Amino acid sequence: MFDLGGTLIDERDPIAWAAVAERLGLRIEPEAIVHAYEAAEAAADEADAPPTSERLWTDVLAAAAGAPVDAARVATFVEELRGSAAAPLVFSDVPACLEALGRDGRRLGIVSNSRSEAHVRAVLAHGRLSETFELVVSSGTEGIAKPNPEIFRRAVARLGLPPGRVAHVGDQRRRDALAARAAGLEAIWLNRAGTGYGTDPPEITSLSELPPLLRERDAVPVK
Repeated sequence: MFDLGGTLIDERDPIAWAAVAERLGLRIEPEAIVHAYEAAEAAADEADAPPTSERLWTDVLAAAAGAPVDAARVATFVEELRGSAAAPLVFSDVPACLEALGRDGRRLGIVSNSRSEAHVRAVLAHGRLSETFELVVSSGTEGIAKPNPEIFRRAVARLGLPPGRVAHVGDQRRRDALAARAAGLEAIWLNRAGTGYGTDPPEITSLSELPPLLRERDAVPVK
């Protein structure tokens, strides 16, 4: 199972974000807004519950602008962003990884903190990934979000598998990897900016590392 945003799909579009901000009277450089976004995402990963879009962008815009931004302007920013957002890009390491997992006979699913299952399926359709995943579990549809382990338990129950037979891969250490491990799944942290040497949880820096990693683990006898 995979997380969606930041794992399969690159949702960052700092030039578009800066353009929307400028229309609202906020002169913010793309570099400033993307750095602020990454910092806010890192802080959100340590929270017990994910922030709303409005809360996240309140922090991002304030940090990027160097001053507080009023709630009405943030709400308009979020609304315009949703209405003008281009189809997100699939990370370049995704197609080959998914093809290799398919050849190995893996069953594939998504567990995402997102607006709804329908929204996730629309994003997958834009990325030509609709036929790849047999299961989509969205926090917006379930009413429960990562890092709560219950969302992973629901996903593996629908697959009809024990948690120990399922691996989850995501770009957030706590929200994805540690939460999945708490639910009994094998957890793999996709840390694209990391070194790849982390073991708690196991860390990779590219999805190209995933198929051989799983094959290697399959070959280890169960004690």
